[in-house]
Amino acid sequence: MADSYDVIVIGGGPGGYVAAIRAAQLGMRVACVDKRTALGGTCLNIGCIPSKALLQATEHFHEAKNGLGVFGVKVGGVELDLPVMMKHKDKVVADNTRGVEFLFKKNKIAWVRGTGRIPRAGAVEVALADGGSAALNAKNIVIATGSDSMPLRGVDVDEKQIVSSTGALLLDKVPAHLIVVGGGYIGLEMGSVWRRLGAEVTVVEFLDRIVPGMDAEVGKQFQRILERQGLKFRLSTKVTGATKSATGVKLTLEPAAGGSAEPLDGDIALVSIGRRPYTDGLGLDRCGVALDNRGMITVDDRFETNVKGIYAIGDVIRGAMLAHKAEDEGVAVAEILAGQKGHVNYDAIPGIVYTAPELAAVGKTEEQLKAAGIAYKVGKFPFTANARARAAATTEGFVKILADGATDRVLGCHIVGADAGTLIHEVVMAMEFDGSSEDIARTCHGHPTLNEAVKEAALAVAGRAIHI
Repeated sequence: MADSYDVIVIGGGPGGYVAAIRAAQLGMRVACVDKRTALGGTCLNIGCIPSKALLQATEHFHEAKNGLGVFGVKVGGVELDLPVMMKHKDKVVADNTRGVEFLFKKNKIAWVRGTGRIPRAGAVEVALADGGSAALNAKNIVIATGSDSMPLRGVDVDEKQIVSSTGALLLDKVPAHLIVVGGGYIGLEMGSVWRRLGAEVTVVEFLDRIVPGMDAEVGKQFQRILERQGLKFRLSTKVTGATKSATGVKLTLEPAAGGSAEPLDGDIALVSIGRRPYTDGLGLDRCGVALDNRGMITVDDRFETNVKGIYAIGDVIRGAMLAHKAEDEGVAVAEILAGQKGHVNYDAIPGIVYTAPELAAVGKTEEQLKAAGIAYKVGKFPFTANARARAAATTEGFVKILADGATDRVLGCHIVGADAGTLIHEVVMAMEFDGSSEDIARTCHGHPTLNEAVKEAALAVAGRAIHI
């Protein structure tokens, strides 16, 4: 192992490993410090990838058991083999993490397995996972250590009866009643997984709505769809305590606005109230890197901290805690270090909830536009009027496009429906090039496709949708 590099990246998740690969592509000598036994960070090991493997598997199970009769496909004796399903998830994780390790070897990136600490600019001390330590030097250091589950006061996670998203991926049997604390992306995805396999699922949310960052109209429709699937919701409700017993978990609930407490019994409780930047053990106070009041590292528009030569990307800095946002920042910071003009457009980063149907969004919500006093136009189109959705029996939901009232520039798009996470990227591309709703509306779309719903919503902005 060399001890001197052009760039040392601390953290091997989507932001960190992408930054390392791009820097190596640009001719830099790169090391990546990561303490896990496999590269890929939370996303590949215990987050995005294993959860999507289970979402896909349980969707197949639910469709085989309940959804194929409408197509004239008779299926009998459908059974769940949970251990095999979990093996599939584990294989997907292993294949992805090994893929990153291969890319490190291909690009001649040194993987230093251990826990990194920054005593000063230009230096990284590593407590090696196999024992001993290493002292590394670099012209530039990139912090990409990601985030960790947010704790909830009075509720102690043991990853057995009270679990984080990590524990929710490892259950060895289907709970009779899963209580999900938090109505955001992760909680709703994991709630959907176990609901499809037969669990009763109750979602407890402090706010008066689920997916609070999403457009309110889309969020309401999304909740109605999930309720039809059997998920139950306790909104405007807080969890103030939890007790465990041999038979399960008892949560104490209170109205968010104040009031009498009541119990809620379940087998498993999933605490999913958000994530917080993970900077423990980095020694930021010692090397002088500044944090904001939320514990996030402050950076300038070049991702540089207040300490020259120390940069930060991903969940430890401002913006959405999304893997693809971190990846784009990883590319940008590497290109900046190479003297190029790396850039991230934060107005065109999609957010996706991978339930069935999916929920996807990019740009501004109606509520944000109203609060900012921006005049806008709305175009909506339901999947019930889309031929491909009818053929696939996936007619729930709609597409909603928001455009500037004066210029017609697309300001946001919100989709609830089948393959929403794929459909949204047409609008992401349009927004990246400052496109208008008319640009989308005048683009020829294949027929019959779900994408036609996006075109029709764009047509609807000007009041000229064809099929409604």
